[in-house]
Amino acid sequence: MDLFSNELPENINLLPGEGTVNYYGRLMPVHQANHYLDVLLHTIDWKNDEAFIMGKHIITKRKVAWYGDTDFDYTYSNTTKKALLWTPELLELKAMAETKTGEQFNSCLLNLYHNGSEGMAWHSDAEKALKKNGAIASLSFGAERKFSFKHKVSKTTVSIVLQHGSLLVMKDATQTNWLHRLPPTTQVSKPRVNLTFRTIVL
Repeated sequence: MDLFSNELPENINLLPGEGTVNYYGRLMPVHQANHYLDVLLHTIDWKNDEAFIMGKHIITKRKVAWYGDTDFDYTYSNTTKKALLWTPELLELKAMAETKTGEQFNSCLLNLYHNGSEGMAWHSDAEKALKKNGAIASLSFGAERKFSFKHKVSKTTVSIVLQHGSLLVMKDATQTNWLHRLPPTTQVSKPRVNLTFRTIVL
């Protein structure tokens, strides 16, 4: 099922059950979203992502960064990252997400997709360090991209186009029961920056 991103009330659950995903649409005017995109592209300490899969060391074209309240360790795909301290702009965006959702976050994983050829395969964010059934607030800047969910058992799929400057929140049992991905596309040539605010359990 594909959803039209500009027609959804904030309190609507995009998933048919066993999880909760709310789409808040654009949180800011386009000129402000453009400002944040430019700042994020040029001030974040971007690094190519690394993973060890089936014994192979893989370095992605996609770049990532990890920020937080303190130098948290975060391990996924058999690699560990140590958080950098917040930038002023990241704190501003975190405050926006917290005000809108009523949630509290202590860290953020950022992804930079240079164009539509770069995406993310099906996965769930269920690492032990993350608060179980906690909220993950996803802010998107730049190219509008399709974002998809797939139920782990029924294989039901739900997709939405994420707008420039928009907020999507995954919470409750979403990570337990659903996978998500950013599919590659040949129709996008511009970059997208995605911020996923999370709660690390100490």
